[in-house]
Amino acid sequence: MRRYKDYLYIVSTKQEKGLKPGYVIRALDGIPIQELIQVHKRQLMEESAERENWSTILPLYSNAIVTDEKNTTFSIPLNKYRIEPFEPTYSMESLNENTLLMTLTDFMNHQEISKLITQNEHLLRSTENLIIDVRLNKGGSDLAYFGLLSYLFDEKVVNLSDFDDGALLTNCTKRNVELRTKLLKSNLFSVGDEETKNQVNILIDKLKENEGKGFVELDLSDLENSLIINTKPGPSKVVILVDVFCGSSGESFVEVCKHSSKVTVIGRATLGLNDYANLAKMEWEGRFELWYPTSKLTKVDEGRGMNGVGIQPDIYIPWTPEHIVEDQDLKAALDLLAEDTCLY
Repeated sequence: MRRYKDYLYIVSTKQEKGLKPGYVIRALDGIPIQELIQVHKRQLMEESAERENWSTILPLYSNAIVTDEKNTTFSIPLNKYRIEPFEPTYSMESLNENTLLMTLTDFMNHQEISKLITQNEHLLRSTENLIIDVRLNKGGSDLAYFGLLSYLFDEKVVNLSDFDDGALLTNCTKRNVELRTKLLKSNLFSVGDEETKNQVNILIDKLKENEGKGFVELDLSDLENSLIINTKPGPSKVVILVDVFCGSSGESFVEVCKHSSKVTVIGRATLGLNDYANLAKMEWEGRFELWYPTSKLTKVDEGRGMNGVGIQPDIYIPWTPEHIVEDQDLKAALDLLAEDTCLY
């Protein structure tokens, strides 16, 4: 659900059959949504309604007052369901003879994303327009999108290190190095090419070299060649769709792509997580997990951080209930691509 003005609007449903997209939640346990905004202000941690996340608040209540599409108001118990496993989407489809739509819900499976790019290389080379939807991107590994960048820039060679905005400090405590190394090794199964595996192993070696040193800037000069992208013929106009549910590596992808002269970003600002990144995972008895960042950008201390602000779109499309009926972001992208040039 998403809040718009005084109400929560159901965007999608899965196991709950008593609600449908477009239904409006007016109150929880008889308390109007406007009052609940103040009650849960610290949990919501947002000034803008379209950036609020109510998923952790709804389970605190037992009943909802709902209005359906016929303007009938009723009460419904808020049942609890077992969480369904996340099913990623890596897809490519032709919207028309000139436009492709690529959807990437995360950058976790390097092999599947590489496969998608390889299988559609002829379309990427020959189609004029490309729309990339990362509005629901949960992040993953930056390495997973490097192959896609080759098609998104006009320059023959792109050095990603030129886009760095401040140093990255990594907290190399003994436990952090142990946990990050374990996580990096477990992710290698989804990496198909040897070059990328080598890059991951270099990072692991650098972490071990600095174990116990606290916050340090890792010397990643051995990886400099991997940051140089040799571009390929690709779409002449690219639109990236973004939203507040795009975080972590999804945001990194958007931030890099904004440096391309042929990319326009449409939608709403991303989540804003990357001031602190490179997660480690601590587990207990196979039942509990704590994920936490181990690195920090120095620009945070300079007051230039993106925490809670996100990557701003070039063209802002406010979220409204009309998005439930028709994809307003995609519509704006198609309208823009129908023009002679993108707006930057």
